[in-house]
Amino acid sequence: MTENRLDVLAVGAHPDDVELGCGGTLALLAGRGRRVGIAHLTRGEAGTRGTAAERRREAEQAAAALGAVELEFLDCGDGGLRTGDAEEDALIALLRRLRPELVLGPPPVDRHPDHGRACQLLEAACFYAGLASRGEGAPHRPAAVWSYMGHDSFEPDLVVDVGEAWQAKLEALDAYQSQLHQLGADRREPATKVASPEFRLAMEGRARHFGLLIGAAFGEPFASRLPLAVRDPLALLPGGVR
Repeated sequence: MTENRLDVLAVGAHPDDVELGCGGTLALLAGRGRRVGIAHLTRGEAGTRGTAAERRREAEQAAAALGAVELEFLDCGDGGLRTGDAEEDALIALLRRLRPELVLGPPPVDRHPDHGRACQLLEAACFYAGLASRGEGAPHRPAAVWSYMGHDSFEPDLVVDVGEAWQAKLEALDAYQSQLHQLGADRREPATKVASPEFRLAMEGRARHFGLLIGAAFGEPFASRLPLAVRDPLALLPGGVR
């Protein structure tokens, strides 16, 4: 076991994608002693608001709020995310160094084209990382890759109860002063969808909706391309065993 081996690695195309999609799940697992990490495939350098340097500082604050022990940035190109051999090799090297068992990433199709490209890149790298003939370092293939929900909705395969970690998620989102709506903030920058107060309300409304489906205050939905392995069916009951 390497010193920086992770239980879970969450990957996003841009800083704030992970925090929005699965920040509660990361904080929940970190609070229970799991080693969680975050990897951003770009620095958000093509964003409408904020600079790459500012977004990096925000990402560092957000990672700390969620309890992440690793924070990584790759350079896959914001606003036209690249999925070539060089990008695959960089992500393969990261997966082999951090050796996560579970990987959380963006969905195959979403409003921002970079999200779908990031999913394609991540799924390829997770597979190729297990091939001894590809690249350097000891092979490692994550046991599972799940997609968190981005802008577009999908029918989830599982929903994680993140009620006890909700405040940590909000703290992480509040770190993104340049990107997301903040109460009382007065940033004179172009308006964007994610910077609107309606977006913050919708984000909470979605979490409450999926939480309601499983008998929880807040839930984060995920999709899995492969069937989920279940050892104890009773552990999956909404609200637990009575």
